[in-house]
Amino acid sequence: MEHMTAQEEQLALQMIELLDLTSLNTDDDEERVIALCRRAVTPVGFVASVCVYPQFVQLARRTLGALHAEGVRISAVANYPHGRSSLQSAVYETRAALASGADEVSLVYPYRTQLTGNKQDATDLVEACRATCGSRAILKVILETGELKDPQIIRSVCMDMVNLGVDFIETSTGKLSVNATPQAARIILEVIAEAGGQGGFKATGGIRTFEEAKVYLDLARARFGPHWVNVNRVRLGASSLLDDVLTRLGILAPGR
Repeated sequence: MEHMTAQEEQLALQMIELLDLTSLNTDDDEERVIALCRRAVTPVGFVASVCVYPQFVQLARRTLGALHAEGVRISAVANYPHGRSSLQSAVYETRAALASGADEVSLVYPYRTQLTGNKQDATDLVEACRATCGSRAILKVILETGELKDPQIIRSVCMDMVNLGVDFIETSTGKLSVNATPQAARIILEVIAEAGGQGGFKATGGIRTFEEAKVYLDLARARFGPHWVNVNRVRLGASSLLDDVLTRLGILAPGR
C-alpha cells in the first residue's frame, strides 16, 4: 500500500466526517444494523450519519447511545427505492421516519412520474414531504439521475428542489445500473451555486474507494471552495467506502 501524503490523510479523515454509512438491503436485520452503528464509531472519529430503513431507527438510536456516539445522525429512507408516485404513501413513510426519531429523511424522487411528463405531481410529492419534515428533520431528495439521464431534465428537477428548499440533493439510490456520475454531480452543484450556495449535495451510489470519493469532493471544492465542503453541505453515501479509507489510513489491515 502506497503511503498517503499529509494532504491525502486530511482528505481521508474528511471523507469519514462526511460519510452517510448505509445499510439498505431487503434482508437487513437487527444484528446488521447494530454492526453498522459500531462501524460508525471509528478510531479517528464518527461518520456523519447512519442510513437505515425506518423500522431500525430506534434500534440505531439505542445502539449509538450505548456507544456514546450521540453525535452520529440517523437518516431513514422514504419512497425507497422505487420512487413511486403516491403522495399519500410518501408522506406516510416520511411521518413514520420522523415518528421513529430520524434526524434526516432521504426521499426518493418519483422519477418515473417526471419522465411521463407529470412534473407537477412529482414536485407536489416532494413539497408535501418537505412540509411534513418542517424544521424537525433534514430532507434529502434522491433524484436517480441515471434514470433521468437528460442533463436538461436533471437540471430542471434540481432547480425545482432548490426552490422547494430541500436540504440536500442526492445523485442516486445506488440500486440501479447507473448511479453517481461526475456529470450529474456537476449539474447539481451548478444549480446550487446559482441559488447562492444554498442547499447541499450528496454523492451516493457506486462510491467504494478513496479515489472515487475524491472525484466528488474535488468537484464541490472547485465550485465553492474548501470551506463549503462540510457536513452541512456535502455528504458521501456508501457502505464499503469506510473500509477502503480506514485501510488507506493504516487502521485496517489490507484485504480485511
